[in-house]
Amino acid sequence: MFPEDHANNGRGAELPETGDPGPDRPHRGPPQRDTSCIFVWWDSCTTLNMENGEKINKGEEDEMEIHGYNLCRWKLALVAVGVLCTGGFLLLLLYWMPKWRVKATCSRAPLKNCDVVLLRTTDEFRQWFCAKVRLRMCPGIDPFQTPESMTRKLMNGHAGHLPETPSEHTEDYPINNTEALLLEVRYFVHHSVTYFWNDFRQAFIFWNGLDEGVPCSDIHSVHSKGLSHEVHDYRKLFYGINDIAVKVPSVFKLLVKEVLNPFYIFQLFSVILWCTDEYYYYASAIVLMSVISIISSLYTIKKQYIMLHDMVAAHSIVRVSVCRGNKEAEEILSTDLVPGDLMVIPPNGTIMPCDAVLISGTCIVNESMLTGESVPVTKTNLPVPTMDSRGVDDEIYNTEVHKRHTLFCGTHVIQTRFYAGEPVKAIIVRTGFSTSKGQLIRSILYPKPTDFKLYRDAYMFLLCLVGVAGIGFLYTVVNSILNQVPVGTIVIESLDIITITVPPALPAAMTAGIVYAQRRLRKLGIFCISPQRINICGQLNLICFDKTGTLTEDGLDLWGIQRVENSRFLLPEDKACSEALVKSQFVACMATCHSLTKIDGVLSGDPLDLKMFEAIGWILDEATEEETALHNRIMPTVVQPPKQPLTEQKPAASQEMELFELPTTYEIGIVRQFPFSSALQRMAVVARVLGDKRMDAYVKGAPEVIASLCKKDTVPADFAIVLEEYTKQGYRVIALAHRRLESKISWHKVQNISRDAIENNMTFLGLIIMQNKLKQETPAVLEDLRKANIRMVMVTGDNMLTAISVARDCGMILPHDKVIVAEALPPKDGQAAKINWHYADTMPRSNLNVINSQDIPDKMVNDSLNDNPIIDYHFAMNGKSFAVILEHFQDLVPKLVLHGTVFARMAPDQKTQLVEELQNVDYYVGMCGDGANDCGALKRAHGGISLSELEASVASPFTSRTPSISCVPNLIREGRAALITSFCVFKFMALYSIIQYFTVTLLYSILSNLGDFQFLFIDLAIILVVVFTMSLNPAWKVLVAQRPPSGLISGPLLFSVLSQIIICIAFQTLAFLLVKKQPWYEVWTPNSDVCNMSSEGHNDNTTEHDQHNIQNFENTTLFFVSCFQYLIVAIVFSKGKPFRQPCYKNYLFVISVLALYALILFFMLYPIESVENFFELVCVPYSWRIAVLIIIAINAGVSILVETVVLDMILWKLVFNRDKQGESHLMVTHNPQEVNDCWAGRFLSFLFFCKKKTPKAKYMHLAQELLVDPEWPPKPRTTTEAKSPTQENGSYQIVTIT
Repeated sequence: MFPEDHANNGRGAELPETGDPGPDRPHRGPPQRDTSCIFVWWDSCTTLNMENGEKINKGEEDEMEIHGYNLCRWKLALVAVGVLCTGGFLLLLLYWMPKWRVKATCSRAPLKNCDVVLLRTTDEFRQWFCAKVRLRMCPGIDPFQTPESMTRKLMNGHAGHLPETPSEHTEDYPINNTEALLLEVRYFVHHSVTYFWNDFRQAFIFWNGLDEGVPCSDIHSVHSKGLSHEVHDYRKLFYGINDIAVKVPSVFKLLVKEVLNPFYIFQLFSVILWCTDEYYYYASAIVLMSVISIISSLYTIKKQYIMLHDMVAAHSIVRVSVCRGNKEAEEILSTDLVPGDLMVIPPNGTIMPCDAVLISGTCIVNESMLTGESVPVTKTNLPVPTMDSRGVDDEIYNTEVHKRHTLFCGTHVIQTRFYAGEPVKAIIVRTGFSTSKGQLIRSILYPKPTDFKLYRDAYMFLLCLVGVAGIGFLYTVVNSILNQVPVGTIVIESLDIITITVPPALPAAMTAGIVYAQRRLRKLGIFCISPQRINICGQLNLICFDKTGTLTEDGLDLWGIQRVENSRFLLPEDKACSEALVKSQFVACMATCHSLTKIDGVLSGDPLDLKMFEAIGWILDEATEEETALHNRIMPTVVQPPKQPLTEQKPAASQEMELFELPTTYEIGIVRQFPFSSALQRMAVVARVLGDKRMDAYVKGAPEVIASLCKKDTVPADFAIVLEEYTKQGYRVIALAHRRLESKISWHKVQNISRDAIENNMTFLGLIIMQNKLKQETPAVLEDLRKANIRMVMVTGDNMLTAISVARDCGMILPHDKVIVAEALPPKDGQAAKINWHYADTMPRSNLNVINSQDIPDKMVNDSLNDNPIIDYHFAMNGKSFAVILEHFQDLVPKLVLHGTVFARMAPDQKTQLVEELQNVDYYVGMCGDGANDCGALKRAHGGISLSELEASVASPFTSRTPSISCVPNLIREGRAALITSFCVFKFMALYSIIQYFTVTLLYSILSNLGDFQFLFIDLAIILVVVFTMSLNPAWKVLVAQRPPSGLISGPLLFSVLSQIIICIAFQTLAFLLVKKQPWYEVWTPNSDVCNMSSEGHNDNTTEHDQHNIQNFENTTLFFVSCFQYLIVAIVFSKGKPFRQPCYKNYLFVISVLALYALILFFMLYPIESVENFFELVCVPYSWRIAVLIIIAINAGVSILVETVVLDMILWKLVFNRDKQGESHLMVTHNPQEVNDCWAGRFLSFLFFCKKKTPKAKYMHLAQELLVDPEWPPKPRTTTEAKSPTQENGSYQIVTIT
């Protein structure tokens, strides 16, 4: 059983507990520990009414409705009878439909007493699952309640009994307390998460570890001693084995699951039917195809399972040391760890088997598995909370907030620093699938279904084909009865018409284009782990970009520094390594305030820290393990100036030279680190100059944050102006501050002091200005996307003004566009939340990375609202404003994301929220990031592209080998090509079914059919060859503004399919009727001789009577006509530009089609007796063969004319495109020719019943509304307030104040 954190279990609930757990219950967190697991609160602990719609994981991504059921004997008996009567088909139906399975065999029951739970997701997919409720024997119902206290509670009269049924789970085992009464605990497992029934809450709950609701003070005081054996064994009953188990299913299980797929069941039914009709060869071919397909699928699935298993299993089971109470440490397997265990981190490092919080010592960790960055990260011990001068209350531990103190599962601890006698220790907070790595693996094991209109429409189209098959079924039955056909033949032929309508090769044909696209992407250096998403990428119309490392170079260059003296800015300096500054506090801050470390003698750490440290040229020395043990304390990391002068110029003053050449007299030891926190936007260190009695605190971070921590009289008056000038020009600005600590603060006190006590009353030192250059290819790629009418959004953790400047430099915001900054403030002191709107000033162009504004064309007048609404303003906001708007201005969110272009200072979860909000207004969203902090958004987007090749790419559907955004247009081009290929293949397969269906229907009318080898030739030689070669068209070389349709049910596609169906049916009918009108026509018999052939010779080849009436003139005529029709529609549907290369560049397809044309023409015009006997054809006069050829030529001409001229040139331009665009040219002056086209379009729209419709996509509809809204966009220097929610509907009233 594996708990799982992202199930969340009503996270954030603040309800009081019910029921006294007993006075001896140990403190295990805040009073609401139990309530953090409540999903639905009930005022009384009565049995739940199932009609009320109970939910688990309420308010979370995996929220589900839950209903209880008990097995019903009489229903089971009825189902058994039904299974027998249907030959097992009912059993298959119930296997495919969990909801029907539960309702058909069970009756409703309260959750408290149910045997089975039925679950349904509350998202748009509404998936059904069922799970069996099991029993387990435990001394209590709460993992944080010790067995002793529970035993006393039971002995004091609380209800409890010993069930007669033994435990059903292999992990269940009794506690070593024979006197304790055991309680019956009910639980079920869903997607590797265990949910327990809680009598106090009257709900199934998921038990969190120590990652929810536990104060930091409790981590140190209550949980820092470790667990006794008894408590450990008791908790293990609830948390199970600490293992992320990816079980590789056996081949037999995979085979059964694959074979029970509805499609293969249909194929099995078809094969049995064909065998009864003696179509052995065709049935054998289909069986062979199916076997090859199943083997290929099993191999692929098995390989994926093995790869995932190997990735997870590597180092997942290790031996670890844990502390048991106050006893000595003991070694156990990592699988035995539970939340609350105290683990000793070995000095030489390890792979973390769980999530744990450091309580002593320091670790250097590689978190590439989670973040995508191989940069080592320093993890420090969780500070002991103290009430400082500001009166900050005890903080609640959270893995995200305190990630700099948390070791995550799967990450590599490279080395540790520790106290001698007190090794580095960490408390386990999450195990198994609850861990960060476990959640990632769960998202891979149980992905959400791909929601794409193409697949929904494909099922609808198949249902239509089934409907057509039903009509054929009825026609065949009626026709056969009227012609007094035997019952057995009626059954076989009527069912056969169904198997013809739904083609067996459809799934293979549909995936061919995707497989080829995946292969082409691999050649471009883009790897895909979710092939179905390639089609979806063809619809992307908005791309979110991370800034640093994605749009700009990964590293930063030091542009210069600007120091502060006497509360005034000095002139900017291009170097910080001048000799005069060696002993300055500014350089001391640059030398110490970082998280760099030496690994194998190489300096490594955050790239920004590296650049900053390299700019001053100092040397970093770290204490060895022996030195640490010798001094019985953590030896500080020491930094010192270089031993050689940094400049060639001779120093002016001899005193400075002496100082500079004797660096050994000046060393600074880093006593304590407070790692960088993205929430706090700063980092700090405590350091001491060698020989100095007092310590110094240094802080660096976001300028606005650092200035707020400094004494006001030390911050220059023009601070905001100077900062704005730098950020407007796209520079990355970092502020430094210093504070001289009191002499009473000792070494040991520093190790436990809170950072809040350090980070105040600082002295402002100045600014470091870093230059973040645009990547060379960025402007060109964004220009390609702009031309293709694809919106671009920047989502970054950097300063907003810097982000706006970069957006202008790279062309994301055009020079003439306005930028509206939305500054949202939360409610404060009784005042409502509000948004202050102000327009960013016209940004001065940076001299760096400037691109010619003439290279960015203005918005074309005929650009459509559908693809990119005509806008000249952009919204920009930071993460804090975004959070306030999401909470208090929900009605404004769609309007803001419609024109939002720059989102700065965004936390990782906010990036994910932004992607969700964009998807809520029906954008197809792509996300391109470097893997760091972007994992959530990369997973959530329709197409996530990671620019990191590390293990974090597992979270992203696509990974680019080259860290360049040039992969984005490549992916969209290939996605569009794959999408159009899917449409072409589906249309071709639909026409193939209908052509063959109508051929067989016409032949049924004369009690005939196609022969076995005729079916075989059509399905194998023609269809499969054509399908697998027509999918090879590569993508078009440029992105175009036009986007392919998103579904099959659209005007152009329906018209294309229906028109070709009508044409093919018409020419088949024409040939069928004309052959009967020929003067030589007669009902064919083995003695017929219309080709002047000798009867004797013919009879020699006809050894037996044709029982199925295959050989006749109608059959031969329709066989040749239909064979050519398959090739005609293949050519007609193989369109190239603007999404694919022309079909004549698909050499395999051209060769295949020409070869088939030549072969069929040869068979038709130059008959060979042995070939005709093989295909059961009959000889017809040469004049009729020429007539058939003329019919085929006219058919081809009409098909090509209708598809290329009528559809592509006339209807698409005047009807479908106009309707799709939603009349977006309202503000454009039309010339007379355009007016005529407009009237022609209206007339054709009237003919085809194409009325003007409101755009389906929400963002298009919203854009139309905003075009005529006089209050939007907000005026500059106005404020929008949100009043308190009303009692009736809870909505906010928005008031705009000028």
